[in-house]
Amino acid sequence: MNLTDPKYNFALVKEMLETADVVANFDFSQTEEIAKTVAETGKIFLTGEGSSRIFPAKSFIYGLLRSGLDLTAATDGSFQAAEYDLSNWVVCGASNSGQTKEIINLLKKLGDAGHKKLVGVTATPGSKLFEVANKTVLLSCGKEDAVAATKSVVEQGLVYRSILSALFCEGGGKCGCAESKAEAGKLMKEIMETEYDDAIISKLAAAPMLYFAGRNNGVAEELTLKTNEITRKKSDYLEGTYLLHGVEEVMREGEACILIDPFPSECQKIKELIEGRAGVYVVAVSSEDTIFPTIKLPKLHGYCPFFQLVAGWNLLVQTGVKLGVNLDKPERARKVGNEFEG
Repeated sequence: MNLTDPKYNFALVKEMLETADVVANFDFSQTEEIAKTVAETGKIFLTGEGSSRIFPAKSFIYGLLRSGLDLTAATDGSFQAAEYDLSNWVVCGASNSGQTKEIINLLKKLGDAGHKKLVGVTATPGSKLFEVANKTVLLSCGKEDAVAATKSVVEQGLVYRSILSALFCEGGGKCGCAESKAEAGKLMKEIMETEYDDAIISKLAAAPMLYFAGRNNGVAEELTLKTNEITRKKSDYLEGTYLLHGVEEVMREGEACILIDPFPSECQKIKELIEGRAGVYVVAVSSEDTIFPTIKLPKLHGYCPFFQLVAGWNLLVQTGVKLGVNLDKPERARKVGNEFEG
């Protein structure tokens, strides 16, 4: 996007672009002790609410399962997690504000029961999370003014990625994420500054409903939430190949579907069923060419989900601006969804 254009003069856009420096300067060594505890315990539970859980937790689990490491990871919201026996798990709770009610209550309950492996991740020094966690990682990204969380989400994801990197290295492998972080930051900046084809943006702006489909690694699901906050449009997340298993019955011509890193074997069927029969406009975000209009991304080991996420932000910002949305002033959405009081 042309950042000198006044139409992009929003705190949200500024904070998105600051993400590149957050990545380039991230300290991968800060979670080494946490990683050792995870390796000893063998189990890690990642919780949070909204954007503080969707991408950070699910991208970690996706990466862990692909790594082949003999560890168990799980995620759920904090209220539901309070019903689980987490006594033998390392429990990580991420909250940008450090005041999120669900997380504070969960960690306090576990701590009161004698749990000693509670980790907090927050951008707010001196927040309640420091009181209820045994160790708290303070993000470097600073305060966000925009309601839609962006740079904090990526840094939360990096905190978990650094745990995974340390575990992988301890297991005899080499992750390489720390060594390539400067390149990752540079590529992210380029992705976020790219002006996309107006034909794509116009189609998304005109669509009454945006669907997101793709792997369950947090990217498509997080962008589904960001669609509500940035474009004020309704959206739905179709995990995995759910897109091909009945949802076409309620899809309508003129709606749009954004495929995040689609499975190549399913693209032709999507074209026939979703685009051809349902009349839905389909666009892809991928590091590979597809049979759809494609936002083409670079490849860098360990960072592909992050690239997909920031490319999605860019798509949504350009769509919101096309619609004349004030990206910094939603009517009802709040920065802290459910704040702890007390």
